[in-house]
Amino acid sequence: MIAYIRGTAEDITESSVILDNNGIGYEIYMTGRNLAQITVGSEYKIHTYFNVKEDGMQLYGFFTKDDLLMFRMLLGVNGIGPKGAIGVLSGLTADELRFAVLSDDVKTVSKAPGIGRKTAQKLILELKDKLDLEEIIERKTGISSSSMASASGEKNDSAETNKAREDAVEALITLGYSPTESLKAVRKVPENTEPDVEAVLKAALKFL
Repeated sequence: MIAYIRGTAEDITESSVILDNNGIGYEIYMTGRNLAQITVGSEYKIHTYFNVKEDGMQLYGFFTKDDLLMFRMLLGVNGIGPKGAIGVLSGLTADELRFAVLSDDVKTVSKAPGIGRKTAQKLILELKDKLDLEEIIERKTGISSSSMASASGEKNDSAETNKAREDAVEALITLGYSPTESLKAVRKVPENTEPDVEAVLKAALKFL
């Protein structure tokens, strides 16, 4: 119903921002991470989700469409409502959550406020089939894993494996991990892993 609101931040509460748009003040609930970036008096464009329930209506907002998309996906998980979804995204960025889900990292997901181990397991189970690692990598790097793999050449298995691992390290760095973290994670990938960038990345993410 309301795709986004552009306006001036008039006030900030513990869990929301009051955004003035043409004389109307909209209270928008946001993650602590987003609220920390807001300065009263400055103008912002916030992508919103309009939640309607029996006892009222609420707006939830994010600075990026990507965060809003992940918020909507979280709402699709049985047992997680808007406040729970906001809590998850307060503890993890959208990409951190994606990688945690794809690597079955229950420990990381369960660190999010209000999310216990059982809920984290359920979240991973329900979201895993909805996330595509190759699509995420391509969106972040502009290079598909298939094109990266084909660029490695196929002179021999060893050369192909080394190139796949090098590309995996570069992809992890592009995705925001430090060079040290990326290199250490890829080095931990078992030698019998398929010499393919996507396969190496999936295995490396388990160590991050």
